Amino acid sequence: MGANSPVAIRIFQRERRSLFGEILDWMLTPLLLLWPISLALTWLVAQNIAGKPFDRALEYNVQALAKLVSVKNNQVQFNLTAPARELLRADDTDLVYYQVIGTQGEHLGGEHDLPLPPEDDTGNDGEVRLREDVIQGEDVRVAYTWIKVDVKPMQMPAGKRAPKAGSAAVTRDTSSSVLVQVAETREKRKTLATEIVKGTMVPQFVTLPLAVLLVWLALVRGIKPLAQLEKRIRARKPDDMSPLDDTAVPEEVAPLVSSINDLLSRLKASLTTQRRFLADAAHQLKTPLAGLRMQADLAQRETNADELKKSLKHIGQSSIRATHTVNQLLALARAETTGRSLAKQRVDLVNIASEVMADSVPHALDKKIDLGYDGPAVGEQPTELFGNPTLLKELVRNLLDNAINYTPEGGQVTLRVLTDRFSGVLVLLVEDSGPGIPEGERDLVFQPFYRALGTNVDGSGLGLAIVQEIAMQHDATITIEDASLAAHPLTPGTRIAVRFIGLEMPQPSA
Repeated sequence: MGANSPVAIRIFQRERRSLFGEILDWMLTPLLLLWPISLALTWLVAQNIAGKPFDRALEYNVQALAKLVSVKNNQVQFNLTAPARELLRADDTDLVYYQVIGTQGEHLGGEHDLPLPPEDDTGNDGEVRLREDVIQGEDVRVAYTWIKVDVKPMQMPAGKRAPKAGSAAVTRDTSSSVLVQVAETREKRKTLATEIVKGTMVPQFVTLPLAVLLVWLALVRGIKPLAQLEKRIRARKPDDMSPLDDTAVPEEVAPLVSSINDLLSRLKASLTTQRRFLADAAHQLKTPLAGLRMQADLAQRETNADELKKSLKHIGQSSIRATHTVNQLLALARAETTGRSLAKQRVDLVNIASEVMADSVPHALDKKIDLGYDGPAVGEQPTELFGNPTLLKELVRNLLDNAINYTPEGGQVTLRVLTDRFSGVLVLLVEDSGPGIPEGERDLVFQPFYRALGTNVDGSGLGLAIVQEIAMQHDATITIEDASLAAHPLTPGTRIAVRFIGLEMPQPSA
């Protein structure tokens, strides 16, 4: 199987993200993760709650046994009555153990193997304390207390050994205290804690699916405006560029609708310009095409060789005008649609002006026009800018062609490149000795197909429109004023200045 097979493409193709599914995941995942954490915390809390009543019962039993400790003849005695014994054995679920240790560590009653309190335990007399411990391999809860009794210390009889180290009598100063302990296994506590957890978690098994359902319904309702917006957009006709109603959408969707409306307005303006451009272009092309057809019909009817040559000459002129119009239309379309996408680079404006000047010399010689250049030579001064060389050449070429076309024979056209000494920006000037442009028409001449009245110059009316579009692509400004050349004082002439005010050179990377 080839690397470009459909299966391989589908494997590496990223799936489309679902906004609904992503929000649902982010809402349900924490909910499902918190549920076991809640279960564990509930179990811990339930164990604490379930142990409190049983701890109080243990404390009561310790206090009851403590009351059975007495002193007779300077001897500590523990008399466990039958009712007290029945009280300790009244529970069938858990086992209850007790232990009473005398002042000298002697065993007075209860279990012999019940563990003693910790060695560092220094509980106050009569205070009941609780601890966890193990007896016969079972976990138990132990309540214990120290009881102070009035017993005089006795000497150890000869041959009797002292209590073992680690016993209560040795680790504490308890020569007049009696230890009473009661221990109970933890079955009732575990059972009660389990019941509490069941009572808490069983309702959650019902509420959790209900919560998931409510979250799903809330998301469906929350995303519904997006679905409605999608339906409204799909229901639109292809030529409907009116803005979308943003009053019926949520606040979070309003910026998206605003962006779509802005795009629609720009598309509407672009389509309007294209329609007007196509209509004007079709109108402008009708004239040379109609002339070609008429001259062709006349040429077919002519029998005189001289008249036939004239007709063929007219056909050639009409074809030249039609070709020029088409080329100008293509140049304008290229400037409008591709100016921002074409790569820009470091270019020398003087070098571009020199190349265009060389191409325009034959045209100027045909009309006997003095075509001159005034400015620095290539490399003499810093005249570089950041732009597209193809479009900049088209700009200079159209300015020169326009000046040469509207300048009468024997006139003068001058191209200047200079740097403004105040602002430091590059300026391109084209001056001619033609009839000039009235001040009221200087804004109109940049419109496509507009031609000044009273001129008999062949042209398409697109030259200055192309110049303005290219200038906009390069953040430049265009001004038109009278030239008033000293060599031709009788004609106002025209001076067109292009100032590249927004074209800063990119900083070189470190």
